[in-house]
Amino acid sequence: MTIRTLVLFTAALLFAAMNVQSVAAANLGDPASLNEKAPATYKAKFETSKGTFVIEVHRDWAPNGADRFYNLVKNGFYNDARFFRVIDGFMVQFGISGNPDLSAVWRDARIPDDPVKQSNTRGTVSFATAGPGTRTTQVFINFGDNSGLDGQGFSPFGQIVSGMDVVDSLYKGYGEGAPRGQGPDQGRIQMQGNAYLITDFPKLDYIKKATIEQ
Repeated sequence: MTIRTLVLFTAALLFAAMNVQSVAAANLGDPASLNEKAPATYKAKFETSKGTFVIEVHRDWAPNGADRFYNLVKNGFYNDARFFRVIDGFMVQFGISGNPDLSAVWRDARIPDDPVKQSNTRGTVSFATAGPGTRTTQVFINFGDNSGLDGQGFSPFGQIVSGMDVVDSLYKGYGEGAPRGQGPDQGRIQMQGNAYLITDFPKLDYIKKATIEQ
């Protein structure tokens, strides 16, 4: 391969990568277009500032949640997002975009509730909710047995199958979020994104990249 050929080949790869990123960004700007049905089971790999963990999703546990999570991961929504609420012994929550423009688009992109078929035990993953019919993009991983959440409508759609030690090691020092605690204010995350978190809560761990494993 000549130098000229190598340069052209490299440029083509970079152009292709940029096109993939731009397409994903365009898709994320239109929540209604991200409605692909997820496989019956799939794995989502999360590369984080503390290491890698893998979530295995079971669509029959919570089909609406499994489909939404699949589309968000596949299109890069969680990339560069912070683990903004990490409560020792309880759970770790993430899923507000670091980009305020994306947060604004997805804030009202709600999905129907799923019946609770699995319990919120250690390592299971559920969508956060503020009440019936309010699930959008935020999810949490249970640190312990939180079966008390089952009756409140939190429906697990997957579980950690590797890297739970990574999840356990995520930075917990900021505690509960404002106004109940001294941690990040979700309203400010929505409005200011990572600029707010990096400045005021620099120790938060974050997702480098999330992908669907084939």
